[in-house]
Amino acid sequence: MSYYSAVMTSAIVNIIAILSMYTLMGLTGIFSMGQAAFMCVGAYATGMLAIHSHLPMAVIVVLSILAGMVCALLVGFPVVKLRRDYIAMITMGFGEAIVALLNNMSNITGGANGINNIPRKMTLWLGVIILALILVITMNFKRSKYGRYCIAVKNDELSAAAMGINVARVKLTAFVFASGITALAGSLLAYTTTYVEPTAFGFTKSIDWISFVFVGGVNSLTGTLLSGMIFCTLPEILRFADMYRIIAQCAIVLLVVNFLPNGLFGEHEFTDVVAAVRKAAKNRKRGNL
Repeated sequence: MSYYSAVMTSAIVNIIAILSMYTLMGLTGIFSMGQAAFMCVGAYATGMLAIHSHLPMAVIVVLSILAGMVCALLVGFPVVKLRRDYIAMITMGFGEAIVALLNNMSNITGGANGINNIPRKMTLWLGVIILALILVITMNFKRSKYGRYCIAVKNDELSAAAMGINVARVKLTAFVFASGITALAGSLLAYTTTYVEPTAFGFTKSIDWISFVFVGGVNSLTGTLLSGMIFCTLPEILRFADMYRIIAQCAIVLLVVNFLPNGLFGEHEFTDVVAAVRKAAKNRKRGNL
């Protein structure tokens, strides 16, 4: 794999994880500060299965997704009835607990040294196909009954409950669904880097994802996608200025949050932009006639 292919593949994997934050924040209004922990679960499940079993890649990826969803179910079931700020703190605690646990399980997970020699089976085109699939699944989830329920819960939980919506069930469904996508990203990451270690999945990664979603537009899937593309490739673009990469990233976040509170895309999607351009073209054509 060439250098540029490796960079783009890694970016795609991280974009998939960022898209999971859109389901939580954009649709349901849940702030998970420990979402990277589910990426960790997916990565470690893939690493251990890939080394100690002879299962094909597809089966291992599915099992890793299921592992992430089961963990999300166990964490989410008791906390979805709490306030959003409590959910954020509890998920952050879960994430840090996972990192600490893996650091102290040297006999099973390699401890702080992590897992090495994972076979490299991820390719750029496979990443593009999976990213497109996740985009379609997320869009369909947004348009589904549960997606509309999620938006209602995000806007006003009391009103949603008064309309007969089971708020706890909807939040738990969105949490498990998003965590499955994050675990998928972790599984693909393991097949991309061939190495996983616990400190790479701290709560700071989750906070980065949250800021990326805000920059693109918390209510826009297209904005989240473009923001992820920008911030996942920016470190390599600014590789020549290593000391200023974080400064540039922070400056972009602060500028957008201050001057565009709704993000770059606000509540608009790519289809809205295309429709507006077509409408403007038709109006211009009519004016010329």
